[in-house]
This record gives sequence, structure tokens and C-alpha cells, in this order.
Amino acid sequence: MSEYILEMDQITKDFSGVKALNNVNFKVKKGEIHCLVGENGAGKSTLMKVLSGVYPYGTYEGNIIFEGSIQQFSKINDSVDAGIAIIYQELALFPDLSVYENLFIGNEIQSRGVVNWNDTIQASKSILEKVNLKVNPEILVKDLGVGQQQLIEIAKALSKEVKLLILDEPTAALNEDDSENLLKLLRELKKQGITSIMISHKLKEVIAISDSATVLRDGNTICTLAASKGEISENTIIKNMVGREISDIYPKRDKKTFGDKILEVSNWSAYDSQLGKLILKDIQFHVNKGEIIGIAGLMGAGRTELAQSIFGNPKSYKLQGELKVNGTRKNFKHTSDAIKAGIAYVTEDRKGDGLFLTQDIKNNISIGNLKAIAELSGVINENEEIKVADEYKKDLTIKASSINQLVGNLSGGNQQKVSLGKWLFVKPNILILDEPTRGIDVGAKFEIYSIMNSLIDEGMSIIMISSELGEVLGMSDRIYVMAEGEIKGEILAEDASQENIMHLATK
Repeated sequence: MSEYILEMDQITKDFSGVKALNNVNFKVKKGEIHCLVGENGAGKSTLMKVLSGVYPYGTYEGNIIFEGSIQQFSKINDSVDAGIAIIYQELALFPDLSVYENLFIGNEIQSRGVVNWNDTIQASKSILEKVNLKVNPEILVKDLGVGQQQLIEIAKALSKEVKLLILDEPTAALNEDDSENLLKLLRELKKQGITSIMISHKLKEVIAISDSATVLRDGNTICTLAASKGEISENTIIKNMVGREISDIYPKRDKKTFGDKILEVSNWSAYDSQLGKLILKDIQFHVNKGEIIGIAGLMGAGRTELAQSIFGNPKSYKLQGELKVNGTRKNFKHTSDAIKAGIAYVTEDRKGDGLFLTQDIKNNISIGNLKAIAELSGVINENEEIKVADEYKKDLTIKASSINQLVGNLSGGNQQKVSLGKWLFVKPNILILDEPTRGIDVGAKFEIYSIMNSLIDEGMSIIMISSELGEVLGMSDRIYVMAEGEIKGEILAEDASQENIMHLATK
């Protein structure tokens, strides 16, 4: 019997004549944790969608061999029935249903055609124990944290006697504790004989968890590395992912010259009426012209709330305090007021509220500043719109067939560049970047960082909110650390370390 539970042989997948996968070979041993890595657009998710039946047999070339037999999955349920479960970054849970309803939806425990809810609840408790999640199965999913919801997705897969578990960026939205708990669970499932494939851009996690790691680049299999042979290292993975070595992922600026204060926030507080509590308390900070300010802190520290309160207060918080732009006091009633004052905000949730996924690149870039391409009559000048979109596609190196490609079909890194292009078209002086590299690969991160440095060289100022301490340390000139809605400290970049940032973030 073969040592491999899965063999994908010469898999080729085309989209409108463009090869997303080109004769990809991918083998996974029984009982191992196998990481699949590569830049955005390398073909990782496409390969897993072929495996799981999202792209059915007949829409690709090559063979899928699972447990020694050639498979021809025509739909997702076929792969599920075979013992394969895939968990996407965007969780497929029903927030207004209970935990036990989510665990057994479509797989109900029945007696004579009637769902036995008592048995369902008891079975749920048993399954939740397998993932070390101590919650009442009758609680609504929406009342749980993201890390707990991720465990529910895994528990749902276990309820169907999964043999091969696929996780697509499982820790992208998790804090460090929840991420570590998830990796610990994968190790425990391995002891139980469950094989896992994990797609991840977090190379430290790949190094920590994987028995093997396969690198894809531009739809091709580049190599498979074995931990037992000492082959899995950050430098080796990066070199194979991007086809070159990135000696310093955080590009340095040659000159750091700062101008006067461009943004000042004083005695700033925000009350959230829906939550019924103060979410920002007596915030004091400033940004100088030509400076990158990093805002660090743990999840729930109030970083995004601070950004939104400055950017025209779209959440309608009750605000107190003073905000000055170029020395002039401002009182923004709407996000459009903030834009007119030269402030732009690239949201952390590019898919949810940063982009129109069903529209093309051209429309997404132009939407932020339609007045700039409108005739006196108010009609959009389509030729000018095309010209603008082409310029940003070129300047930001957006990888797409054309500006007419749907944004929803782009990789995460290219979606982020489109979101950035939309706000750069507004011509801001102050750019707020909320988690600018979340869910994108190391090569795309380097490109985003290089764009940030270019913008600073052109005289822009940037406020960067990030949960990645390396990113905060590598890109910031000054760092503000937040916890519980307050700024706990300010640190110059040259004096900052992960230790003193975490010390302030946990005060």
C-alpha cells in the first residue's frame, strides 16, 4: 500500500486560456501535516478547489488519487463523502444558529425522519471536546470569537469522519494565542491519524508545524521540502516562492526627513452607543509630514475604531476631543469630509467593505474620485477612466489580464493593490492603512512596503495599523501602542523591540 494518502498527478487548470495550474504534482503522506505555500496567484487555492470538487472532474486535466483510487469528484459532497474536508479563510458558519445546529446542518441525527435534538446536543459536546473547545453547544455562533468559530469549523469536519483536513489560511484573522491553539490542535489530530494540508503565508507557522512543505509558483510545482531533512527554513521557502532571495523584506528608505505636524489628535474619546461603552479614551497622538506611524496592539485594543473615528466616523460614535489637519481644527460629519481634508483609509476588510468584488479593476479604482473623470455634464469620461486605471495598474504592478478583470478573481495581494489604487486616486496627504498586508504573501508584502516608501518619498504621511510586530518594527518611524482603547506609549523605531511593544500592549 502506498505511503501517500493523496497524489495529484499532472493537474492542469485553465481560466479563459490562462493556465492557473500547469502540470502540478502534489503528494501528501498519510498522517502528516503538509503545508502548501506560494505567492498570491501561485495556484494554491485553485489546486485545493480541484481536490475538493469545487472545480469538478472534466474541468481540469490530470488525476486525483486518494487512498489508492482515482477520484472523479463532480461536486463538493463527493469529496466530503470520501473523507476530505476543506475549511476556507471565510468561515462557512450560520451566525444566528447555535453551535450544535452548525455542527450537524446537512448531517442531522434523525429518528424516523425527525431530528433528534437531544442526541444532537450530546453528540456536539463530544465533538467539541475533540477540538478542546469548552462552550455550551446551545450558544449562538455569532456570540463566539473568531478563534472559537474556527474550531467549530474543524469540529464540523470531524463530525463527518474526515481523513484529510484542508485549511486555507486558518490563522489569518486569529490573534497569537488562538493561532497557537489551532496549531496545537493540528498536532493532536495528527496523533489521531488525521492528515492535514495547510495553506499559509505565515512562514514562522509553516516552519513550526509542517512535516513537509510544497512550494507553488505561477501555477507550477517548484519543490517539496522535508522537515526531517532540515530543508524547511524561511530563506529556502522565500527563495523558491519568489524565485529570488529577499535579504530584507522591509526595504529601507535612504533619507528620513520629516516636516511639520500634518495631523494632531488631542483628548480624543469615542463612545459606542450599540456596545454601550467608551471604546477610545483620551487619545493623544500626532503625525508629521513624510512619516510612517505604526499603531500596534492586540486584537480589540481599539486601533481600527481609532482609524474610523478619524476618517469621518462612519460608525457614528459619539466623539469628544480635537482633531487638526495642517494646524486647522476639523469636525468631520462624514467620510467625504475627511477625504476633502486629504485623508484616505484603506480598510482591513478589503473583501467586505473595501472593494466591489463583482466589478472590474477599472471601476474599483475610479469609484473613489469620480468627479476627477467626469465631464461638466456629470457623465463619466470612459477614456479618462481607462487611462487612470491603466496608470495605477502599471504603477502598482497589479497582476491581471487587463483592467477589465473582475476584482473578485484577483489574488489577495492584487486585490490589496486595487484597494490602495482606489484611495491613491483621491490624492490624499494622509493615508491610513489598516492591516495592509493581511492574508498576502511575502513577495506581495515586499511590493506593498516598497509602494509605501515611494509614497513617503513623494511627501505623503502614513498611519499603519498592524498586528504583525515585525511589520510595525520594520516599517515605522514612530510607534504608538494601544490597549483597551488607550494609547499606552510612544516609542521611536530605533528604540522599539517586540518585548517593549508587548509590554505596553498588555498593560
